[in-house]
Amino acid sequence: MNATGNQRVRNIHRYLGFYLVGIMAVYAISGIVLIFRKGDTFKVTKTITTTLEPNLSPTAIGEKIKLKGLRFTSQQRDIAYFEQGNYNVATGEVTYQKKQLPYVLERMTKLHKATTKSPAYWLNILFGVSLLFFVVSSFWMFLPQTTIFKKGLMFSLAGLLMALLLVFL
Repeated sequence: MNATGNQRVRNIHRYLGFYLVGIMAVYAISGIVLIFRKGDTFKVTKTITTTLEPNLSPTAIGEKIKLKGLRFTSQQRDIAYFEQGNYNVATGEVTYQKKQLPYVLERMTKLHKATTKSPAYWLNILFGVSLLFFVVSSFWMFLPQTTIFKKGLMFSLAGLLMALLLVFL
């Protein structure tokens, strides 16, 4: 590639990087949050009260309020208790506690986990392609005969080896 082409790739790399800085921050933060998704890190406890139909089974209640494996632990009169809350068998009122991410983190992780059923899945594809462009275009940032380019190749090789180790271990 000639010097003009080289400069063009560098300019695209630079301005695309500036343009995507916000979404890169979102994906970085949500990626860190997703590492801890099995635990309660970053989660807050919310008390939710809603009314369902009366006389539901624990399984039906669990499906409606999205709590897996819901089982009653005891019952006193019309109130059936389960680990996260209680259910009034006569009125259908259910009060329970649920641990969930704060609103902003929830929205960020939802975007991060988007599938083709999500209206924003195209953003994930565009972002992935942009990251691949950054990988390739970074080799046009310095002239190949310079020391910094040669050192950069060594760091790139070390980073590639680390990534392969992580993928296959």
